[in-house]
Amino acid sequence: MLGYRALNFCGLLACVASLLFAIIYLEGMLNLDPCPLCILDRLVLAALGTVFALALISNPKTFLSRIYGTLAIAFSLAGVGLAGRHVWLQGLPADQVPECGPDLYFMLETLPVIEVAKKVLTASGSCAEVQWTFAGLTIPQRH
Repeated sequence: MLGYRALNFCGLLACVASLLFAIIYLEGMLNLDPCPLCILDRLVLAALGTVFALALISNPKTFLSRIYGTLAIAFSLAGVGLAGRHVWLQGLPADQVPECGPDLYFMLETLPVIEVAKKVLTASGSCAEVQWTFAGLTIPQRH
């Protein structure tokens, strides 16, 4: 059975590998622009990786390890929720896809963060476009 530190290392490695795959391969080599939900998913992965890194470095005792575990579960569930929303949008018929909102960077410059999150999660029609598949799975289905 893997120990606490080994599990944190494996989690950190998975987060870093996922982010590098998205940035180097999907963006760099295939020139795919990430949609707003993909960007939020990457932020969640970065936060989860940070939790794994902190837990790996500090090697906490019982109380702090529970805090790290709770944070890891919370970020993981947020990632699953974002990917689920993304898969749902991609499965909608074309006439039911919500309208595309303004660009994410424009919204971040002009709106409060909470408003940006609401708009991205409720009206993100650009996320319904399938840009890449592997073995029949789209990008959010592979998370």
